[in-house]
Amino acid sequence: MPTSLIFLEMQLLAVGLNHTTAPVALRERLAFAPDQLGSAVRAARNWFQRLDGRDGDTTGPLPGLRPGHDGRCEAAILSTCNRTELYAASGAANPLDAGAHFLADFHQLNFSELRPHLYMLPQHEAVRHTFRVASGLDSMVLGETQILGQIKDAIRTADEAGGLGTYLHQLFQRSFSVAKEVRSTTEIGAHSVSMAAASVRLSQRIFDKLSEQNVLFIGAGEMIDLCATHFAAQNPKSITVANRTLERGELLAHRFNGKAIRLADLQTQLHQYDILISSTASSLPLIGLGMVERAIKARRHKPMFMVDLAVPRDIEPEVGRLNDVFLYTVDDLGKVVQAGIENRQAAVAQAEAIIETRVQSFMHWVDDRAVVPVIQGLQENGEAIRLAELDRARKLLAKGEDVEAVLEALSKGLTAKFMHGPQQALHRAQGAERAQLAELLPQLFRGRR
Repeated sequence: MPTSLIFLEMQLLAVGLNHTTAPVALRERLAFAPDQLGSAVRAARNWFQRLDGRDGDTTGPLPGLRPGHDGRCEAAILSTCNRTELYAASGAANPLDAGAHFLADFHQLNFSELRPHLYMLPQHEAVRHTFRVASGLDSMVLGETQILGQIKDAIRTADEAGGLGTYLHQLFQRSFSVAKEVRSTTEIGAHSVSMAAASVRLSQRIFDKLSEQNVLFIGAGEMIDLCATHFAAQNPKSITVANRTLERGELLAHRFNGKAIRLADLQTQLHQYDILISSTASSLPLIGLGMVERAIKARRHKPMFMVDLAVPRDIEPEVGRLNDVFLYTVDDLGKVVQAGIENRQAAVAQAEAIIETRVQSFMHWVDDRAVVPVIQGLQENGEAIRLAELDRARKLLAKGEDVEAVLEALSKGLTAKFMHGPQQALHRAQGAERAQLAELLPQLFRGRR
């Protein structure tokens, strides 16, 4: 069969876990550090390509691909404090299993331990999930907008790593449009309780007056920025930002009339702070049990309130066992932010309806894409037949043959060659297949007269 007629069906999939399927202790083991994402995307593509048998150049690029993409497998990875997800388009026989095993293999985790916590979503289910995540419907904070920026960062990284092709590029571009439509036409994000606001609310259970407390933020990313904004509104006694890069910490601290310190200074200064909020991309804990024990002793057992928003965690879990420490993880805050969700069920229903309509539209596009190689192959074969018959006719004319006779031979030759394949298929078929072909072929060859 000519290369152009090889039909390789690409399967869309989403495999991962989130705050509803796995505890933070497992999520942090499956999380990808920012500097890992590019290599992980390349590894995922290679993983799928080995499984679907397209390591070599036997098929060539599929039609309609974005410039620079070779048309094989596609992959993108989203990794946040609440979720780790692999999105892919693959021709592998069992792409869902392949995606699940990739996550376990990459992080050297026991697959049987990981599998019960994974969701493995094929085709339209993967599309629906993608749209829901982008719209904030699958978030711990219903309707939150931070996830959209995180998806865009993940897609940018995947594109730079060569992971995006026609399918994933289109999927995520449409997810951005769906998210915009949901946010602009529903009240899904109205009155949502953010992680930052929940942190303030919990701290007020420990300290009556935040105006008398010293607050420390560890990290200088988007989440810490949001938390600092919420705490600053309570006019705390002082605000300090500890960051690996002092200059970046100073930029954030300056906005809130605070000061910045280096992470290395935590060992000697931790006891000065009553409230600590941490969210970094560190792969190892920054705050250990011994460090906190020394700080509590120096504070003469005055309570400390800590919130660890990082995955992997910045604060060793054992710290939470200390009598004078109130430690909350991202999962603990998730229980707080559920308040008010019941009041927004109408908006949720409206958003789900929008998403369902857009899922159907996208799957229609996918179905159309699936037949492109077949249509292209038919056109190429038809063109080859036409050129061969035209060349034969020109040679006959060059020999001085009668024009009418040559045209008659040309028309009969074209008809015979175009009908040869369908007739052979009809002769070879039996039973139900022959009946189906007998019904279908007249429709295919019913041209205009």
